[in-house]
Amino acid sequence: MKYSFIIPVYNRPDEVDELLDSLTRQTFRDFEVIVVEDGSSDPCKEVVEKFEKVLDVHYYNKANSGPGQTRNYGVEQAQGEYMLILDSDCILPATYLEEVEKELQQEDTDAFGGPDRAHDSFTDVQKAINYAMTSFFTTGGIRGGKKKLDKFYPRSFNMGIRKSVYQSLGGFSKMRFGEDIDFSIRIFKNSYRCRLFPEAWVWHKRRTDLKKFFKQVHNSGIARINLYKKYPDSLKLVHMLPAVFTLGVLLLCLLFVVGLGLIVSNGYGIYADVVDDPSMLYVGVFLGVMAVLGALAPLLAYSLLIFIDSFVRNKSFKVACLSIGASFVQLMGYGSGFLLAWWRRCICGKDEFAAFEKNFYK
Repeated sequence: MKYSFIIPVYNRPDEVDELLDSLTRQTFRDFEVIVVEDGSSDPCKEVVEKFEKVLDVHYYNKANSGPGQTRNYGVEQAQGEYMLILDSDCILPATYLEEVEKELQQEDTDAFGGPDRAHDSFTDVQKAINYAMTSFFTTGGIRGGKKKLDKFYPRSFNMGIRKSVYQSLGGFSKMRFGEDIDFSIRIFKNSYRCRLFPEAWVWHKRRTDLKKFFKQVHNSGIARINLYKKYPDSLKLVHMLPAVFTLGVLLLCLLFVVGLGLIVSNGYGIYADVVDDPSMLYVGVFLGVMAVLGALAPLLAYSLLIFIDSFVRNKSFKVACLSIGASFVQLMGYGSGFLLAWWRRCICGKDEFAAFEKNFYK
């Protein structure tokens, strides 16, 4: 058997139904499907059983241990030469596996990954979140959308790897967040070949609201520092940009408050005629106005840039508006997690478990 799809699941039976349905339409058929339930309270066993006559699908249920260990369990059961690891909230186009096969026939590789897109059926919020995660104007420009990359680090929502390589690396670590980046780093450190397959893309739902999205990217920011402590050379300038953006937004907000305070306090002084010579009060109002405008200008300029780019891509006024909020959530969520982890790990000197114990499975 050539391919084994590995799908870890936690309380998402409806998404598994959609994913398995998309697998029935694959034009290349030499594959099996391994679905591993990670201790769900809402299992998908009945959903999987619906597809047993049309797919070579196998269902396993295990105690909760996190996505990385669940993938490892699935790989242990798999028979394929290549492991194709997917998130349960993905949907595959019919030619997905055909494109993977085509790429491997052209140039063999040990590991690979592909991009993600937003499906027409996704909600406006999901489309906005997808924009924030894939836009050049956030940190998403390198998430599988470009060919000209010196190194492509596949993510676990759409990752392929030769089983022998997977086993030689010991599979995924016990990290709860960032375990896919940790795995990709080890692929390169052990001199295995890794490529981007640009046409092997998936529809990826991601989070369904901005609150959950903030939590997701916040944890990703934490994971980046944990990865830095493990692999110091893995931290690049681009990883620091959300933290710089977050600090910049906070400073602009502070400038706005100070400017507003100057306008109100000096404006009241002029109105109440509390001094004989109000010239300094007028200067105070002027400085306040300049501070407010100086704070708003870069935020409005960035928001306009996001709106225009998202509108051109999604052809939707509502999605474009939501993309502004999603982009700020993406950058500030990641940036706040990055800064918090930097303080606890790099300044306070805590180890990864003491600093963020809940981010790891025992």
